[in-house]
Amino acid sequence: MNLHEYQGKEILNSFGVRIQRGIVATTPAEAVAAAKKLTEDTGTGWHVIKAQVHAGGRGKGGGVKLAKNLEQVEEIAGNIIGMNLITPQTSAEGKKVHQVLVAEDVYYPGDSEPEEYYMSVLLNRATGRNMIMYSTEGGMDIETVAEETPHLIFHEEVDPATGLLGFQARRIAFNLGLSGMAFKEMTKFVFALYKAYTNSDSSLFEINPVLKTSDDKIMAVDAKVSLDDNALFRHKDYAAMRDTREENPVEVEAGEKGLNYVDLDGNVGCMVNGAGLAMATMDLIKQAGGEPANFLDVGGTADAERVEAAFKLILKDPNVKAILVNIFGGIVRCDRVAQGIVDAYKNMGTIEVPIIVRLQGTNADIAKELIDNSGLDVQSAIEFQEAADKVQAVLA
Repeated sequence: MNLHEYQGKEILNSFGVRIQRGIVATTPAEAVAAAKKLTEDTGTGWHVIKAQVHAGGRGKGGGVKLAKNLEQVEEIAGNIIGMNLITPQTSAEGKKVHQVLVAEDVYYPGDSEPEEYYMSVLLNRATGRNMIMYSTEGGMDIETVAEETPHLIFHEEVDPATGLLGFQARRIAFNLGLSGMAFKEMTKFVFALYKAYTNSDSSLFEINPVLKTSDDKIMAVDAKVSLDDNALFRHKDYAAMRDTREENPVEVEAGEKGLNYVDLDGNVGCMVNGAGLAMATMDLIKQAGGEPANFLDVGGTADAERVEAAFKLILKDPNVKAILVNIFGGIVRCDRVAQGIVDAYKNMGTIEVPIIVRLQGTNADIAKELIDNSGLDVQSAIEFQEAADKVQAVLA
């Protein structure tokens, strides 16, 4: 589950990470009130207005602006709230901005150029260890740094059994070229960041930039956080942070119906039971000359209601030219699945796209007979290759 910047900073702050303070606003008037409150608390009259969407590169799309007075706060907030923000990480349509973060300006006017660093914590799946990735090139896309100056990216792997050790945090501060008070502050920052990552059961904490101010404070100016969905049962307060407006509406609807659905860009809809079979089915579609339009796992219960819900989700995509149902009847009997397909089809009325059904496993022969004798425009198949040939034929 992805979080907004302000939510990620709330988690960081709860674990002792120094953050750029800010207040969320949903209207220009709220933004002005937030700026006044920050001025009272911090003494600064300048504020940064940041669009809150689940995408990076907000500044490049015009979603991060500096306001030097309250009039500019109101004007900038009014321009950003409601806009469709297009960044390198959004679709061509962009994402609608529903709220902004009014944050303190931590780049003190008149001071020397502050130093910015990049830092993230994530799992290195190759080694089974947590990894802190960091660089002196903060504020830039880490992909660009990796491509153009890979020697400026450092890694520190942490054994989960021992946790982050003191010499590792000090090595990070040293590699970033810090000394004195800034060195001490960075080691504290790294320890607090790693604790936030592990204790929140996150899959990613990315801070870009980490800022060293002119008075040697180290703080998180941004926060990109992704939580492990499988651990949310341990963090009810974090689960409440979910913003479904930032997610694919079809995927949200599927989740509410208990279906595992991922939207893709192809032309053949998939309905499968089991993640492994779903991946094999997508390969099958690709080999047949099509492109999978979705990943949809209906699980072990493929009754008429569940199948109908799955069909409706698939057909919401106007690019779908055919649907391949590929079910293995192990726990669930194939004849029950076939009856569910027939009942769902009849409930929905006419379905304009061709449907190919491959049922294999318990009572597969009975299932095929049910499909073939249903009188519906549904093609049945037994073997993988037969299903592939039928998909190829309807796409021709």
